[in-house]
Amino acid sequence: MQRLNVRLTAAKQRYEIKIGGGTLPRVGEELRSWLPHPARHVAVISNQKVFDLYGAVALRSLNAARYTVSTWLMADGERYKTLGTAHKALLFLSETGLERTDAIMALGGGVVGDLAGFAAATYLRGIQFVQIPTTLIAQIDSSVGGKTGVNLPRGKNLAGAFHQPCGVLIDTQTLTTLPRRELVSGWCESIKQGAVGSQALFKQTRSYLQTLRSDPDALVSPSLEKLVRSQCAFKASIVAGDELEAPDRTDHRSRRILNFGHTVGHALESATKYRRFRHGEAVGYGMLVAGHLSKELGLLAASELELLRDTVRLAGPLPAANDVDAGAIIRAISRDKKSIDGSVNWVLLERIGRALIIDGKEITPQLLRDSISAGLKKNVRN
Repeated sequence: MQRLNVRLTAAKQRYEIKIGGGTLPRVGEELRSWLPHPARHVAVISNQKVFDLYGAVALRSLNAARYTVSTWLMADGERYKTLGTAHKALLFLSETGLERTDAIMALGGGVVGDLAGFAAATYLRGIQFVQIPTTLIAQIDSSVGGKTGVNLPRGKNLAGAFHQPCGVLIDTQTLTTLPRRELVSGWCESIKQGAVGSQALFKQTRSYLQTLRSDPDALVSPSLEKLVRSQCAFKASIVAGDELEAPDRTDHRSRRILNFGHTVGHALESATKYRRFRHGEAVGYGMLVAGHLSKELGLLAASELELLRDTVRLAGPLPAANDVDAGAIIRAISRDKKSIDGSVNWVLLERIGRALIIDGKEITPQLLRDSISAGLKKNVRN
């Protein structure tokens, strides 16, 4: 089993991430080591699809650890990550009589984790929660760092809170039941983290994707567990240094660099009403747009942009995006929650492995339109 400790100076908190194949049957035992001794009741938040696959195993383990367990299932999909759904979740927590010393367990992907974390942050002004991510994108990204939230009609994650988990248990065997698109989504996020994190992480990610293309059995392997740990370690290192994403930081270790590809990615999701793209798929296109902007501004070499494009191709096919209206994307970008002083800050690349944050005022409307057009072209391998 791969292990990783996350230390947060601002919150004076630390928690553990455990990664391995077949770890889910141990979830009750792990919770006993992570939660305070008085914890008696665990509320499991999941969705029907995930719960049908893994609910029985998780509940059996929790019951064996002598927890009282209540279960609430939300609808599946990004469009259900709303205040209305959060309201239903909070009513459920209240009706079950969950106390301050009890906990919420998020069993599912990023949508489940975000909403369960938001409920945990707001119920009784904050109770503990545990992340059991079952999708690749949740395992390497959203389960680490404490960002929780829901979407509003004007955009994604506009209501939320920073609320750190008390532990993260990653069972890589859950990836074997994911649809291909969910894996592609996760690989795009892993490419993003390598692109802004370090050349070594990017190279490790690319090398694994090349191996996976020729050997599908690599999806269940020690090399995958090591990659997941490397991805989590990078995310944790950024979070530890900038837990609350300080708006005045523009250095290459700011937490804001994790938004690479997200400005256009979130806009794509919003413009298509969260029905066409998985989150990571949209980020895949967002990276290509940001990469093109980086090249046109003289920051990124053309060869580096082509390396980024080729690696996104390795992740797998993305849904067509060249028919999405550029005007709708630009309008959605203008509502981005990351705007400061009325201007969207862009995360671009100086090179693979090093990000740069620039003021959106440096990007002309025509350059933005041209880059959207270039980035949303069908990215296929000949």
